[in-house]
Amino acid sequence: MRDVLYMERIEQAEALLKPQRIEVLRELAEPHTCTEVGARLDQTPQRVYYHVKRLVDAGLVTQVAERRVRGINEGIYQATARSYWLSPRLVGRIGLRATRDELSLGYLLDLMEEVQADVAALDRTRPELPSIGVSGEIRVPAEHRQQFMTDLRTALQDLFSRYGGAEGDAFKLAVACYPKGEEHE
Repeated sequence: MRDVLYMERIEQAEALLKPQRIEVLRELAEPHTCTEVGARLDQTPQRVYYHVKRLVDAGLVTQVAERRVRGINEGIYQATARSYWLSPRLVGRIGLRATRDELSLGYLLDLMEEVQADVAALDRTRPELPSIGVSGEIRVPAEHRQQFMTDLRTALQDLFSRYGGAEGDAFKLAVACYPKGEEHE
């Protein structure tokens, strides 16, 4: 089972974005038959199979085994990933501007989508997957905002020039700086 499945096809989103299918998918975090899932969700095995079939067709569920029960072959299914990320490209953006500069929120959204796709594509089977995540809050008075941005750009350019050679392992660095919104509960 993968950690993350990055959904870029509209068929995947259509298959997943139905409440009953989400319930079925949750039950398939561990391998189960349609009969077992149906009993847990108080649905008939046939109804569960209908949803499982759509999820299989979309690549969100796989048949991991099969067993014979009372003369009938019964499939055992499991979700293909622990998490599912929906590409914002599937929805699109309203009022898309032709150009985006690095200080716009549109550029930040594009950057976050790129990071999301890159993380989903990582090979989680590798014995070592060196990475780092850092998050923090910085308070900058309005009169120092431009100097902060300049200092941040200078620090990053120093890192890029110091470690930007052709030798060694390639790492991608993405930095996001945005106004902190209200706390979500």
